Amino acid sequence: MPCMNNNGEITEMAKKILTVMTRGTSLQEVAEQTETPLYRIRSAARELVEAGFAAEKDQSYVTTETGLAALNKAAAEG
Repeated sequence: MPCMNNNGEITEMAKKILTVMTRGTSLQEVAEQTETPLYRIRSAARELVEAGFAAEKDQSYVTTETGLAALNKAAAEG
């Protein structure tokens, strides 16, 4: 489940995940709120952390400033 498209923009799924993560949450909660299987959320979370859009601390995930900027850019374009 790529979280970035070929243009370097976040995908719709990444937008949903990052939006939930703005509150700081567990991956289980992200899966429940996005109605997405947990294994897909885990994969996406790894990708988002590697890209700098999210950060993990004590099994809680939060959207970073970079992630918020990507969400704001997507909203402005969208």
